[in-house]
Amino acid sequence: MTDELFARTPIPKAYMTLALPVVMSMVVQLVYSMADTFFIALTGDTALIAGISVCTPLFTLLLAFGDLFGLGGSSVIARLFGAGRKADGKRLSIFCFYGAIGFGIVAAVVLLSLREPMLALLGAKGEVIPYAAAYYSWFIAGAPFVIFSLVPTNLLRTAGCPKISMNASILGAAVNIALDPVLIFGLELGAAGAALATVIGYICSDIYAVCYIRRHCAELSLDLPALRISWHEAAGIFSIGLAAAVTNFTQTFGIALTNRSLLPYGSDAIAVMGIVMKIIMIVALVVVGLAFGGQPLIGYTYGAKDKARMKKVIAFALQAVIGTSVVLALGLAFFARPVVHVFLEQPALVELGVEMLYWQLPAIIFMGIGLVLICTFQATGKGLPSLMLSLCRQGIVYALALAILPLWFGYTGVIAAQLAADIVTVVIAAVLYRISLAK
Repeated sequence: MTDELFARTPIPKAYMTLALPVVMSMVVQLVYSMADTFFIALTGDTALIAGISVCTPLFTLLLAFGDLFGLGGSSVIARLFGAGRKADGKRLSIFCFYGAIGFGIVAAVVLLSLREPMLALLGAKGEVIPYAAAYYSWFIAGAPFVIFSLVPTNLLRTAGCPKISMNASILGAAVNIALDPVLIFGLELGAAGAALATVIGYICSDIYAVCYIRRHCAELSLDLPALRISWHEAAGIFSIGLAAAVTNFTQTFGIALTNRSLLPYGSDAIAVMGIVMKIIMIVALVVVGLAFGGQPLIGYTYGAKDKARMKKVIAFALQAVIGTSVVLALGLAFFARPVVHVFLEQPALVELGVEMLYWQLPAIIFMGIGLVLICTFQATGKGLPSLMLSLCRQGIVYALALAILPLWFGYTGVIAAQLAADIVTVVIAAVLYRISLAK
């Protein structure tokens, strides 16, 4: 990591240098997800498609495990770098790398031994089970590579190498897309081929990142004999990593709550909301990338005790996120009907989707503000406020909004619940910021 970027480069340039590669990585992942879905859908086998779909939560689970070491380690190491303790940061990076590998191996063994009950929990039934089992087995076998991938992609940004982190993500997605048709159709591996393509993509991404770190990144290390860590240091990593992991879990929880709340209004409402959330995801990923991209910069300035620069970084992050989310939300609102019409043909369903979209778009703005404050808490090592906010947006506050608003406003209360939850979460975040960081 160069001190020039983190300590002396003008804040807008430094922030965007770190954030834009994250945005690009997320956009690439979105493109990959769509391409992956496209190739699987080409099989025309609904049981195969369903078998892979029920395994989707496994991605969230493994990425949450990776966040324990990736985001948790990034937060602690950035603060150490800012404080001038580069040797300690380098030493802790070793723990993050090998801790993720060890945890990944244990997770793979445990989850493979629990395959049948896990598949039942995921909802695999009847003719779907063989396909789900094939995908599950290969994907979980690759768990160490998936979990490990979160560490170099986060720590490389902390070391001032965001472009390398982005390249690793793009490489993994490109390999995955290239292998999908070969393994699914060419070798006729079906669900197993889809999972294998995903795992190989992660392996290629990991190899690229590891090679770069060994040859060019002096701030990070993979030297196992030099591994030393205290319980206090490990607790610092996991306190932040746990909050990041909870954020992933609550996203899945929020989707389940939404679908359950829409049940009284028919399957059409659930299906249309699923499409609307995919549309919203395009905007949301850009906002998330901008919010999380500057986290190493906030952590560095906090560790350096540079109060003035840190305040300016947070202010710029809020300006960038709010400005971007407003522009994107207004643009999507203006083209709402034709965008929804791309996915839906029936006029009644299109109108239903447009109404849902209008209620979701303002929530993106408040979501962005909340994410900047969550990133600030994570970057500064405030584990408890970070955990509390992670539980709010699509967890506790969202559940309360879904329980209360429909009683007063019926269907409108359901589709407005996310906006209400985001507003309340921002208020809670502002209070927590004032209590724990304002001074």
